[in-house]
Amino acid sequence: MKLFTFDTLPGQDSMTVFHTIAREGIECLCLVSPQTPIISVGYFQDAAAEIDLDYCASHNLPVMRREVGGGATYLDSNQVFYQVILRRDNPLASRKISELYQTLSAPAIETYRKFGIETKFRPVNDIVTVEGERKIAGEGAGDIGPCVVFVGGILLDFDYDTMARVLKVPDEKFRDKIHKSMQEHVTTIYRETGKKPSRAQVRKALIEKFTLLLGSLEPAEYTPELQRKNAETIARMTDSSFLFKRTMKKPGQVRIRSGVEFIMGMHKAPGGLIRTASEVHENRLADVIISGDFTLLPLQGLPKIEDGIKGAERTKGEVGNRIERVISDESLQLPGISVEDMLLALKIEK
Repeated sequence: MKLFTFDTLPGQDSMTVFHTIAREGIECLCLVSPQTPIISVGYFQDAAAEIDLDYCASHNLPVMRREVGGGATYLDSNQVFYQVILRRDNPLASRKISELYQTLSAPAIETYRKFGIETKFRPVNDIVTVEGERKIAGEGAGDIGPCVVFVGGILLDFDYDTMARVLKVPDEKFRDKIHKSMQEHVTTIYRETGKKPSRAQVRKALIEKFTLLLGSLEPAEYTPELQRKNAETIARMTDSSFLFKRTMKKPGQVRIRSGVEFIMGMHKAPGGLIRTASEVHENRLADVIISGDFTLLPLQGLPKIEDGIKGAERTKGEVGNRIERVISDESLQLPGISVEDMLLALKIEK
């Protein structure tokens, strides 16, 4: 198997290079860091709905869509990405995706151990610290050309401020909640140990650990021909027709780690527009913000509803019953707004 190692490549190149190599059908491990920051959105996301594009443009943050699932994220030189490219006829690639995630996470887990951090794989596609279960690596996979691609990254450090700022959110209060949640649930080598190894040290450790799993890795040249094809890949993947392509996933969901996410909803009821922003922990409503142009009397009834559903399991039965109880206990009036309308705005369907 081939080995492509780069210290850094210009932002977009660092994420398109594995697409180019995969389309060429080259089995390899690729290690790379972005030279300059970039915003990457998952294949099934709506870039315009997920990202504050005006902010990114004014702060020189290029936005690109990758051909791998997952959520929007901020990438920079404090991250070392590992990308395993396997042809579809490779026995390893024929495994179920859940098994592939767990198998290919092992080298990253061993790499973190080398730098003094005990981690473990958490389904579906996170690596978390054993102590506290803080996310320290997110992973993804996809089919590109004749290959299956598995990607992940080692977090040396992370810019929480910029990550929270580039997301499109309903209001600044909600942005603050996302920022706080990321700091609580996402960590880095530096935060865990107070030290930050060099990218070269991390690449060396990853090569050592991936060799034990994949076998001998032969250094490969990033030839002028591959560079030319990668330039074509960049042009295609940053074109508006691809970047803003409509895909299947509904916008309005920010995943912090497995089990922790923010869900934004909106529903037009006869009585007015309802907007919601929910912080969800293990399928329970940890916090909820409700706003809109509807009528509710008395006015202080809205925080009563928000407080009343906090801690509820995110099901129609439990949340619906709690909303009904608050409306009854507080004698609330919501003309043209039903409990079902509230559940639709909260994006609770079951």
